[in-house]
Amino acid sequence: MPLPLVYSDGRAGISLAALEHRLPLIAFSREFVEVGALLSYGVNIQSVWRRVADYVARIAGGTNPSHLPIEQPTTFELVVNLRTASSLGLSLTPAVLGRADEVID
Repeated sequence: MPLPLVYSDGRAGISLAALEHRLPLIAFSREFVEVGALLSYGVNIQSVWRRVADYVARIAGGTNPSHLPIEQPTTFELVVNLRTASSLGLSLTPAVLGRADEVID
């Protein structure tokens, strides 16, 4: 049976396959958690794209790209999906839930 893919990159299919095999999927981006992964911890992609837009604007304004500093991400987020935890029969500790930037019910 083919897995339904909501996103062209297969996030929903990967998350669904993990759920069907009762595997707790931990991913690098919140988009996986939104479609069924247990949790994610990684860079906030929106903040990275905002910084990219700033770089593009500076280069378009005439700044030499070699004069721009190399930056590392500074915003990371932990997102937890309680529905997935419940369907897997897992209970997450209050410490994990307290550290989460977002909890999906």
